[in-house]
Amino acid sequence: MPRRNRVDPFGELHAVPERGMFTGNRGCLVDDRERVVRHHRGRLWITCVTEFRGRRVGLARPGRWTPVFFLDDAVALAAGHRPCGECRYATYRRYRDAVSEARGEQVRAGDLNRLLATERGRRWTARSVPDGAVVLHDGPRLVLGGRLLAFSFGGWSDTVPRPAGELTVLTPQTSVQALSHGFTPVLHETASIPDRPDGDRCSGT
Repeated sequence: MPRRNRVDPFGELHAVPERGMFTGNRGCLVDDRERVVRHHRGRLWITCVTEFRGRRVGLARPGRWTPVFFLDDAVALAAGHRPCGECRYATYRRYRDAVSEARGEQVRAGDLNRLLATERGRRWTARSVPDGAVVLHDGPRLVLGGRLLAFSFGGWSDTVPRPAGELTVLTPQTSVQALSHGFTPVLHETASIPDRPDGDRCSGT
């Protein structure tokens, strides 16, 4: 029976068989019987690789952080997570540097955590929305060029033309700033995957 550990673009947890490309951490979510009893704990919401230095992510354990899973970076960003500064060090630095450029000041991990904590879950509108963001248009959809792709736990599909005018955005503004200033998310194979630099490694934030 699937565990309730799969995250949708709204940040909600579901029990579905698909697992996705990334895992993540938003604190300990389970009780001593391994039942999900909370949505999150703390401000640190990160997206991680499923294997690092020969270790694979395990199942939820009481008193430890609870692994949750995402289709790809676009879903994780929409849900309010950011790349991990440990197992995705290179990606984290690109994200942090893009946000720093957008804001005109150097930001650190703690700054990102505080910003995202105030923004996640808030819908907002914008006319200019970068590729990789998730918007609401008959449900959550990925912005990709002139297209919007519908979300499912199995992938992106049901492509429709991007409408003119303002869009309702799910992805927090800080992550949209990153996307607008050069950060390239890792997308599921059902979406067109843009070229990106290699080099994720782990180091720890």
